[in-house]
Amino acid sequence: MTELRVYLPIEDLQPQFAAYLSSPTRARGYPPFTGQNSLIIEVAPALAIHRITDLALKETPDMEPGILFTERQFGLLELHADDMKDVEVAGRAILKGINAKPEDQLAPTILYHDIIEDLSDQHAIILNRSRDGSILIPGVALLIYEMAPALFACVAANEAEKAAPNATINDVQMMGATGRIFMSGSVRDMEVARATITNCLESIEGRKK
Repeated sequence: MTELRVYLPIEDLQPQFAAYLSSPTRARGYPPFTGQNSLIIEVAPALAIHRITDLALKETPDMEPGILFTERQFGLLELHADDMKDVEVAGRAILKGINAKPEDQLAPTILYHDIIEDLSDQHAIILNRSRDGSILIPGVALLIYEMAPALFACVAANEAEKAAPNATINDVQMMGATGRIFMSGSVRDMEVARATITNCLESIEGRKK
């Protein structure tokens, strides 16, 4: 039996987040572009993700797989297309194939968030050593946000970029036990981004663990 853990249609990929998904460490398949639409799925057991992939690509062969990854326990798939209708068709095929509904996914849990004002140069340097997105600049405000499951960081980061387009995405950690977002900019932009992420996560329906 396949457990649906995350079911995320993401409409209108934003420039920074699309570029993040296109980075070599993330996009092992076809990189997505700004304005495309994405579907991100996480299931357990991990190898069940290959059945998910088969269901989606046979139903909508024009969709492009960007990420196909198996962790120790969970499998992850990211698909994208120009037309949101393709995302919807692929999603319906997946859900029908595993006898699931979108609300069968896990409800996101907010674990922690904070805005650090006037980031010090030493702090920026050590964070820059491990980030996958844009460089952090000393003196900015830094938003840090943690949630579970990890993949919810994707839709949260994309929605935050829509709401605060002048903010900078420094890192989106979307694999593992928890998801983490690092964004920087003005204090006001970080407040807008944080509120947007919170509203986004609280609006997603799902089951408790």
